[in-house]
Formats: sequence, structure tokens, C-alpha cells
Amino acid sequence: MTVDHDALLAFLTEVFAGRGLPRGRAAEAARALCHGDLTGMDSHGVANLAGLYLPLLDEGRADPGAEPRVLADLGAAVLLDARRSLGLWAASEAMDLAARRAGEHGVGLVSVRGATHLGCAGYHALRAVERGMIGVVASNCGRQRIARPPGGAVALLGTNPLSAAAPAGAHPPFLLDMSTTATPTGRVRQAAREGRRLPEGVLCDDHGAPVTDPAAFDAGRAHLMWLGGEAGRFKGFGLGLLVEVLSAVVSGAGRGPDPDALAGDGGPSGRDDDIGFLMLAIAPDALREGAPADAEELFGVVTACPPAAPGDPVRYPGWHEHRTARERRATGVPLAAGLYAELADVAARAGIPAPALAGEGR
Repeated sequence: MTVDHDALLAFLTEVFAGRGLPRGRAAEAARALCHGDLTGMDSHGVANLAGLYLPLLDEGRADPGAEPRVLADLGAAVLLDARRSLGLWAASEAMDLAARRAGEHGVGLVSVRGATHLGCAGYHALRAVERGMIGVVASNCGRQRIARPPGGAVALLGTNPLSAAAPAGAHPPFLLDMSTTATPTGRVRQAAREGRRLPEGVLCDDHGAPVTDPAAFDAGRAHLMWLGGEAGRFKGFGLGLLVEVLSAVVSGAGRGPDPDALAGDGGPSGRDDDIGFLMLAIAPDALREGAPADAEELFGVVTACPPAAPGDPVRYPGWHEHRTARERRATGVPLAAGLYAELADVAARAGIPAPALAGEGR
């Protein structure tokens, strides 16, 4: 089913406002959540509304009216306590602050603790690009532990997403948005909902044997593997630890590798409370003139690279997502029928209309 983009944003804004978020925050949270569906990352979009974000608010784990508090301010570097505010909004606020400081100092770093789930890390990295800056986002998963270190028998880390975005002049922005595990949990659960098998290299059992049934993950019969596959698992694991350092050690947020983790039975443990973020904005022309033009040339050369297969041009991370978002803003956002029914149920419970399908009322 194809839903009108503006109608979807308006619907999400009403839902979040109905849970107590001030209108401006609700609108920003709606844009952050819808980014996944706009760019084709459906596992990180509105599929998580009823299963993740509304429970966070309904259970009191996220405070819709919380005001983040500055704990330290060195000018170019700021430490914030998000105080359990909704991460979809708080992460955007933190990146906006980082960009403002980068405008003053050439670089702005905002370290955040006490946060909740931020959605697509790439959405927040792109906020720096909107100001002509490079954005870097790292987020741990608080004390939620679902992935084991290579050779380990106890889960210590979450998916620990990492993102970087950069202006590319006349070309679509560069956007790298990745989990450090082989895939994020959202895609595993999406495959389970759709009845699809997973390729080998995503899940394995306690003995390292590949598992392709996505339902085995939530059933406790499989755990996530690291980015890079079996041969390169230390690359993904190393990046996951790097995210933990950048987002949790710097900010003082909850850590996956905490002594409490060693007392478990080896399976997933902890909750994704007290998440840590690192938001970094870099003004590329602060130190020298010509950086923006060089970036445009760089990405122009990449797209001009002769393709190995005729008709299959060379692209870079972010190019396809930019094109998909542009198309879906114009023609509508495709949602699975079951997901639309779930949104309609949320709408009925909230006493508001379900989001209009594309073309309705036109």
C-alpha cells in the first residue's frame, strides 16, 4: 500500500503529540522515523512505531517532556544528559548543537548520555549536511547486549550503529549508515515477519554454525554475527567496540561490556536504557578554501568511473537512498498491508484518522 508522505508525517506527529511530546518535538520525531521508509530502510521506519517507540513512552522509559541538561561545555565540545527524552528528537537536537558549534569553532562535538533509541543514525548525520558540514554519528545500545565477541560465550554488545554523511556538491550527499553487526536486529525481525530466510553469515548458533531462520533470533536459538563475516569478524567487532568507546565511555552512558554482563547465561541481556550518542560536525571549509569544490569533484569522479557491467553505473553510499527519498516524497511511501493495518489500529486507539493513501483527495 502506498501512503502519502505528508499524510504519514502528519499522522506520526499526531501520534507522538498524543503521547505528550510538544508539537515541534513530535514533528521532528516523525521526520526521523519516516526517514527509514523514505530511503528504503524499511526495517528502521514506521515498522518500529508500535513495537519500539510507543512502548518506550507508554512504559515511562522515555520522557516526552524531558529537557536535556548541559553537564559540561568547552565551546567546541559539549556533554549532555538527555534525561530519557525521545531519541528520535534528542539526537537531532544534539547534532544541530554540534553543527552550531562547528560554525563557531570549525568542529563541534556533542556527547550524550541518558538517551533512548535514535532511529536511523544516518538521518541525524544528514542534518549536518543540510548546513554544508560533515556529520558523524555513533550510538551504542545502552546496556542491551545481543552480540558476542569473537570466541566469546556471553553477549556483550548491541548492534552499535555508526554513520557518516558529507556534502557532495551537485551530487547526492554521501551517506554511510551501518550497524557493526552483520545486520541490524530490525532486518532480522522484518525477515521473520515476511517469512523470508536469511543468508548465511547473519546468524549463528552457540557452536558457530550458520542459522538462516530469522525467528531463531528472538527464540534464543541464534545470535548475531559481526560485520565482515567469519573471516573478518574482528573488523565488525572492533568497530562495535569503537562505537562503545566513542558513545558510552566519552559520555558516561550505560555500557554493554559492563561487569554485570558476565553474570548472565550467555544469551541476550540488559535493556537499551541510558544509550550514549556521539554527534560530530565538521565544517570542511574552516581550515582551507576549496574543500566543498574538492568534495564535488571527488564524488563526480566516483560516478564517472566506467562500469564493469554496461548499464550498471558506479554509485556510492547515499546515492540510491537520496533518489529513493525524492521519488517517495513525490509518489508516496510503500508500506506492507500488515503494517498499514497496524498503523490504522494505532490511529483508532488514538482517535485520529489513519494516514491517507497516495492520491486520496487529489
